[in-house]
Amino acid sequence: MNIPAPHGHLEAAHREPPGTLRGAGVVGHPHPLQGGTMHTKAVFRAAQALADVKIAALRFNFRGVGTSTGSYDGGNGEKDDVLASLDWLEERHPGLPLVVGGFSFGSMVALSAAADDPRVVALFGVGLPIRMYDYGFLADVKKPILVVQGEEDEFGSGPEVEPVIAALGTHVTLARIAGADHYFEGHVDEMKAVLSEYFQNGPGGEVIGGNIG
Repeated sequence: MNIPAPHGHLEAAHREPPGTLRGAGVVGHPHPLQGGTMHTKAVFRAAQALADVKIAALRFNFRGVGTSTGSYDGGNGEKDDVLASLDWLEERHPGLPLVVGGFSFGSMVALSAAADDPRVVALFGVGLPIRMYDYGFLADVKKPILVVQGEEDEFGSGPEVEPVIAALGTHVTLARIAGADHYFEGHVDEMKAVLSEYFQNGPGGEVIGGNIG
């Protein structure tokens, strides 16, 4: 499926679980120039994690990836792609609380695009490449945020990420996955479980509300 964007359209996949929805969410993918797409395993499983707790999940390809129009824009235009995805979700699911997150490069783009968006009630980042990007802006965000990091992540290990996240404030929750690398190879189910739990019973679930069933 395609959703509209200022440069044309974005190739997307929308997972809408049966029953009463509690919210809707966007998941951004890894770096377009490093092979990242909406089909990257961690992105696919993150969308599953949301759907498992009755949050409709939208994955999409950034501009220039797959059949999405446009071309790579260093993260700037990609923020507009996140907002276009949010616009589509809001129209599809009017009145539902929205959550936004992403994996690796997608986490930086999605979190920075949605941090101040009043439609978004919670944020999440998976595999934050803190050696490459500054996430200090999250200190000023007044929303619950989940960070899921592989203990052996080559772009920001658990011990490296812990003090960075701690300095941001108590609204940010860090989950460290033992033995996991950047792509959570062999540990993707653990990453998925952490996301589902956060949006079911954790701070993310508290701001969304609603019964699961």
